[in-house]
Amino acid sequence: MSKLHDRKNLKHLPLFYFFHNLKSMVKFKVMKYPNLKEEIRLWKKGFKIVVGLDEAGRGALAGPVVAAALVIKKSKLKKLKSKLGNLKLKDSKKLTPKQREKLYQLMTKSDFLEWGIGKVSEKVIEKINIKNASELAMEKALKNLEKKMKKRADFLIIDGYFLKSKNLRARTYKLIIKGDEKILSCTLASILAKVTRDKIMEKYAKKFPEYGFEKNKGYATKFHLKMLKKYGPCKIHRKSFLPVAKI
Repeated sequence: MSKLHDRKNLKHLPLFYFFHNLKSMVKFKVMKYPNLKEEIRLWKKGFKIVVGLDEAGRGALAGPVVAAALVIKKSKLKKLKSKLGNLKLKDSKKLTPKQREKLYQLMTKSDFLEWGIGKVSEKVIEKINIKNASELAMEKALKNLEKKMKKRADFLIIDGYFLKSKNLRARTYKLIIKGDEKILSCTLASILAKVTRDKIMEKYAKKFPEYGFEKNKGYATKFHLKMLKKYGPCKIHRKSFLPVAKI
């Protein structure tokens, strides 16, 4: 150790020294999200089919909860990068409707992804609660994906921090908090789930035009709450959810 950095001499150094040399003393690595780091790590470990799972509609007052299960094909990575590389990918909630729709169209017509959708109605949500319904939607999405691929998933990456489903827990999996922001397969799954659900709610808007479902997608906007008070809940409202339960 040099005399300058000898512990006995550190106390004599001016405060600005530490700020000036902070970059050389501590190395910071800024990770860009979402990325393929987790998928690549799992591929290297021998897990060929890595599935990202996410859901949409968990906090809504009306309509179903929808989940997507998505696989990025390792053999098509160059094509994926050429199609998605220049796009600003984010968790579906942070994208505009136009951005989500553009990505949805690109993904559903691509050959570098495989995906499945699972849907659980508001009636089932009322019976088994939203946590169980969200995981059931994921189970259905995974089942539909595996049916399409005619192969069983090797590893599941699930957005979240707690898993109850026995069927999902029986698989090899990893829970990642804010996985929809960090893990590319989960990010893409979140977009598929969100856009699929939005399209369902737009159809419901024609059947129940009073509530503005085409805009709020069943979430608790001021207009939605105002119409709830005026007309009361409709057939697809989640009657056990607050503030619907109090109306």
